[in-house]
Amino acid sequence: VQLQASGGGLVQAGGYLRLSCAASGDTFRSYSLGWFRQAPGKEREFVAAIRWNSHTFYADSVKGRFTVSRDNAKNTVYLQMNSLKLEDTAVYYCAADRGIIQSSLRNADAYDYWGVGTQVTVSS
Repeated sequence: VQLQASGGGLVQAGGYLRLSCAASGDTFRSYSLGWFRQAPGKEREFVAAIRWNSHTFYADSVKGRFTVSRDNAKNTVYLQMNSLKLEDTAVYYCAADRGIIQSSLRNADAYDYWGVGTQVTVSS
């Protein structure tokens, strides 16, 4: 499967953005999708994930502010980001895997497919 993330940009603190990740292939509904981010000088970190059954998972740092969702008809996963903070600045990546188990959703190494990242910059 091929993934294409979009929707990044420059936003003021307290603002919002919605990232999209479009996937190719006709088995999208059977994949679990994850969002990760990487800030300069830092390791890639888990942000959110949505399983094939639409169960969602979030990093503590974004819980209550970010919402992950999917539209299987459009082969797209979304990340709605509200109340953005300076520390949310990073390159955001979407990832997909069909066989990933729940306990591995937060582990970047567990995903087989990755899209090109999209830059999110939060300014003061």
